[in-house]
Amino acid sequence: MEYFPIIIAGVIVILILTPVFWWISASNNFKRTAIKIGEALSGIEVALTKRYDMLTKLLDVAKGFAAHETKLFTQVIELRRGMSVDEINEKNAQIDAMSARIFAVAENYPELRSAEMFKELQAGIRDAEEHLQAARRLYNSNVTAFNTAVDVFPSSIVAKSQRLQKHDFFIAEAAKREDVKMSF
Repeated sequence: MEYFPIIIAGVIVILILTPVFWWISASNNFKRTAIKIGEALSGIEVALTKRYDMLTKLLDVAKGFAAHETKLFTQVIELRRGMSVDEINEKNAQIDAMSARIFAVAENYPELRSAEMFKELQAGIRDAEEHLQAARRLYNSNVTAFNTAVDVFPSSIVAKSQRLQKHDFFIAEAAKREDVKMSF
C-alpha cells in the first residue's frame, strides 16, 4: 500500500509527458519535411540552371551557324533564388520555348545538326531534363508528405496550432498533358 502513491504519480507523469513528447515529435517532423521541401526546390533550381547553361552553350554553337537568327536567341532568362513555384513554372515555360526554337533553327542547318559539339550539347540537355524531372518528383513527394501531415489527424492539430499551410505541387503545363499526335 505504501507504493500506491508512487505508482499513481508515475502514471500521471507518463500521461502528461506522452502527449508533450508526441507534440514535440510532430512539430519536429513538420520542420524536417519543410527543410526537405526547401532542399528539393533548390534541386529544381539547380536543374533549371544546368539546363539554362546547356541551352546557352547550344545557343553559342547555333549562333556560329545561324548569325541572322541572333535576335531569336538573345532572350535571357534569369533564375533567381526565392521564386515561387508559379514563377519557376513560368520561367520553365520560357526556357521550353527557347529550346524549341533552337532546335527548329537546327533543322534548317544540317551542318549544325551533325556538329559533334551540338550533339554533345543535345545529350547534355536531355540529361538536364532528366535531372529536372527527378528534382520535380522529389519536390512533389516531399510536398505530399507535408500536406498529408497537415491534413491528417492528429498531426493536423499541431499544424493548425503552428498555422502551417500546404505547399503547392509542380504540375505539368496544359500543353504537355495532351496526347502527342504523331504522323508519318
